[in-house]
Amino acid sequence: MKNLIVPIDFSQHSLKGLEMALLFSRKMHVNIQMVYVQMKSSEIYAGPQLEEKKMAEKKFEIIIKEYSKFLGNESRLRYIVKKGKVYEEIVNQAHSYKESMIITSTHGASGFEELFIGSNALKIISATDRPVITIRRDLASPDIKKIVLPIDNIPETRQKVVLASRIAMAFGSEVYVLTLSTSKSQHVSQKLEAYTRQVIKFLESAKIKYQRSTSFGENPAEMTLEYAKKVKADLIAIMTEKVSAITNLFFGSYAHQLINRSDIPVLNIRPQEIHLPRDFSTFGEA
Repeated sequence: MKNLIVPIDFSQHSLKGLEMALLFSRKMHVNIQMVYVQMKSSEIYAGPQLEEKKMAEKKFEIIIKEYSKFLGNESRLRYIVKKGKVYEEIVNQAHSYKESMIITSTHGASGFEELFIGSNALKIISATDRPVITIRRDLASPDIKKIVLPIDNIPETRQKVVLASRIAMAFGSEVYVLTLSTSKSQHVSQKLEAYTRQVIKFLESAKIKYQRSTSFGENPAEMTLEYAKKVKADLIAIMTEKVSAITNLFFGSYAHQLINRSDIPVLNIRPQEIHLPRDFSTFGEA
């Protein structure tokens, strides 16, 4: 999380991503890079594009002057103006660093809302293995004190505990472990219990405060949202499934529903191989 990439279109809504990035800067040293993406055009329109770039740079300078006072831990606030497809350039910028996270508002002006709450939001998350925090509304709290960690019966579900724990330790957060059950199968119940125990053991070893709850129902997204609202969570951490080349789906309905409906920021994490000491596995069966 050393580098935080924040897409900006200069609307008030797009600045919500910057506000959360600044929140991270007050808990750890980070480099915040705001990104504005111009649409590619032919040389005939080079003049207007140059003017657009100059205008964007002026606006960025104003933002830096206004928001730099909120930086902490000697963090830096910078910007870059790129040209191309929005989601590709955002992802490319994130991938230019060894370690990075994207923080984006899903609402904005001048088509930004349509781009980011629609196809580009899905494309950004599915095109990168970097964590992505999506924000739909104003931040309810100037801190991250409560993190909801939903646990389902997918083996990769445990992977989110690693990054969630890093954030919890930085912010002094309490983690709310929510076991989601949509089946009465004994096999599924045993698997959920095993996964939950592993997560709790990891939190205990890191000396992170936690609470545990279980929710039964048919819609995991609805169950997660209701619980997060009930405990007044500041962040929900979820796994987003891998891209399916056959169906061209970017991620499942659970993640999709949360991103589009949650008023609480959602931390989206892609499954990947992670090796940890001792007996905690985040990939494969328990």
